Amino acid sequence: MNPLYARRLAPALGFGRGYQAGVDMREQRKDSHYLETLVAKRVEEARALAAAAASAAASAAALTAAVAATSGAAPPLPDDAALTAASAARLRAADALIGKSIGVAGAHWSDKALDAMTDRDWRIMREDFDIHVKGGKPLHPLRKWDECPLAAPLRQAVDAMGYTEPTPIQRQAIPMGLAGRDLIGVAETGSGKTAAFLLPLMQYVLAHAAGRAQVADAGPLALVMAPVRELAQQIEAECVKLARFAGIRCVSVVGGTSIQEQGHHLREGVDIVIGTPGRLIDVLEQSYLVLHQCRYVVLDEADRMIDMGFEPQVTAVLDAMCKDDRPPAGGAGAGAAASGSGGGGGGGGNRNAARTTHMFTATMPPQVERLARLYLTNPATVKIGDEDTGKNRRITQEAVFLPGEGRKKAKLQEVLARCPRPVIVFVNIKKQCDVVARDLEHAGFAIGVLHGDKSQEAREDSLAEFKAGRFDILVATDVAGRGLDIPDVAQVINYDMATEIDRYTHRIGRTGRAGKTGAATTFLTDGDAAVLPALKAYLESTGQPVPPELAARATGDRRDSVKYAK
Repeated sequence: MNPLYARRLAPALGFGRGYQAGVDMREQRKDSHYLETLVAKRVEEARALAAAAASAAASAAALTAAVAATSGAAPPLPDDAALTAASAARLRAADALIGKSIGVAGAHWSDKALDAMTDRDWRIMREDFDIHVKGGKPLHPLRKWDECPLAAPLRQAVDAMGYTEPTPIQRQAIPMGLAGRDLIGVAETGSGKTAAFLLPLMQYVLAHAAGRAQVADAGPLALVMAPVRELAQQIEAECVKLARFAGIRCVSVVGGTSIQEQGHHLREGVDIVIGTPGRLIDVLEQSYLVLHQCRYVVLDEADRMIDMGFEPQVTAVLDAMCKDDRPPAGGAGAGAAASGSGGGGGGGGNRNAARTTHMFTATMPPQVERLARLYLTNPATVKIGDEDTGKNRRITQEAVFLPGEGRKKAKLQEVLARCPRPVIVFVNIKKQCDVVARDLEHAGFAIGVLHGDKSQEAREDSLAEFKAGRFDILVATDVAGRGLDIPDVAQVINYDMATEIDRYTHRIGRTGRAGKTGAATTFLTDGDAAVLPALKAYLESTGQPVPPELAARATGDRRDSVKYAK
């Protein structure tokens, strides 16, 4: 009943400008009246200053009239002019202060002209889109496409693809790429990062006309590396769409297809090469490809390439670039553009002397950090969202304990009978993938299969038919776990729990993409004991309920655990 406890004093950190940890900053800004109070104070001070100036002017006029009445002569003009000028100056200062205060309170950054933007406006814009930039020399983000200095053919392609507003990663990454700055990008799946690195890359290609004329002999101008074939071909498809009006030639170099045919395209000359590390090494060793003038490289899903054991191939490809140290084709302007890749400065031992390098990754393991230190010059790290960017809170996660592997088959059919479509079922082993798909086909489900033992043609057909809706259940290994753009997946089922929590994260990330909601169901058995503590921590960090059985097993205490799911 004490009124002191009924009206608690809220903390005013930093005199009202700070934020309280653990509470959403946007909600705190809604309750903060610091700006309104400051503006009101400035307006009051400005009005007082204006009133004082007016009073001084009136007093000066009265004094002048009194002197004229007593002496019959006008006062000296210089003194009168000085008083009038001083009063006018005070009035102008008051008007400016009032105008500035009202402008700060009423004008949002989206309503201002570009040259009227202040540092505060840029900071608010980054906060509005959850853009966090660390290190390097970051540039101002992109407000709208009309302010982006893209070449006319690229802008025409952007309009044709229906991109009305840049996504958060595009707002910050595109200006950095256009300026030739090195970049490490961390963004949620489905955030538009492919266009974020392709548009600056294509602008670079168009700016080097002389280099394009000799790509058949000196190699491509730009290179994109991806961990798996499907992702490389997906990037190629996006590249073709964006290059439709620019005449830029691109080709994907991946395994599972004829290397001779790919070599034929490379020898004819292409501007952009998109490939997987293993096949890129093959075409380099067989002299189908040289990288003498390649000074723009993008590593997409860099952490997955490292996880798959491609670090030696990635470093070998990067070391093969610009090996003859010839100046960039296209004259002094091209060299100037390339030399700005690091934004100025460079650490000792860095191998990126005249190259723009962009690295997109979900995590930063030590191997990826080592690559960044070796091949990136003074990079800026751009992260979209908070520290839990990769932890998708829009996905409803369910963990189901089963007494053994034999119960999974019936439980899978039970879940499929009630869950929405389309569905991706993840299995750890390729042979088991075929077994699960065959069982579901016998049960009357329309099934597609995707794993590494399938031919490239079969993998492409399965993925295309699943996207087209010819079947609504895809049984796959981790080859479909990352990077692939499969829209509107409603449910993910982990028939086998992933061996690492990062793989689990990327699997369930196939649903709940681009702001939509999704669901994930995971089957657990005694064989998954090693990953249970990490799974429990992940569920807690994403606000999902932790089943009692999982909580008990993750801590090693099974005395109070519940019975297995029936």
